[in-house]
Amino acid sequence: MKIVEPKYEILTDISEGGIKELQQIERVARVCYKSEDKITPDGESAKKLVGFLVKQGHEAMLEHSQLSVLFTCDRGVANELVRHRIASFAQESTRYCNYSKEKFGGELSFIRPYYVEVTDADKDLGNAEYTPGSLWVDSCESAEILYKDMIALGMRPEQARCVLPLSLKTEIVVTANYREWRNIFKLRTPVAAHPQMRELMCPLLMELQKKIPVVFDDIYTYWPADDQTRKGSMVK
Repeated sequence: MKIVEPKYEILTDISEGGIKELQQIERVARVCYKSEDKITPDGESAKKLVGFLVKQGHEAMLEHSQLSVLFTCDRGVANELVRHRIASFAQESTRYCNYSKEKFGGELSFIRPYYVEVTDADKDLGNAEYTPGSLWVDSCESAEILYKDMIALGMRPEQARCVLPLSLKTEIVVTANYREWRNIFKLRTPVAAHPQMRELMCPLLMELQKKIPVVFDDIYTYWPADDQTRKGSMVK
């Protein structure tokens, strides 16, 4: 088995300072007010207008720009992502991917929950001392063995996948407009969200706040200071 780290990759090209993205929203929104004459080429009018739209809750205009992000996560996180209905998804398929094949190195990949520490001793199957890490490694290795055995007995990947755990690594592309991304961040970055979801969404939100002005600035996260174990030390 292989243990891989969760990560994200922004697939959509974002212009310098996010100005072109804001100008797209501005051009559309000004049709409503017939105020195209107030557009400035430096993007300052776009920042001002988009900020006004967000503050007023006129978020329909944000639907005219979209963003695609590739997430490498476990199946549990992916299952939560696809519940956002106003989005498009492309996900690694356990029906058609045969993880016993050489293209996958003949092994399965798993995402270690960051709150489960795994030491070298935990990876030793002969180690009789139980820890959360050793139990997690054992469950993943057992699932891998069972999966390969079922494939060897002639079962198809779509049939053998029934023994695979939620920790199985998957890749999923999420494409949504800015309005829906705002909704995703509001639901998936608070302390109440699943910790592995926050592990991806909080850094993504903070990166987008740097790359695209105004659109996400009013959504706050204190990650990692409020990572559900250190709630007393919140620093923005």
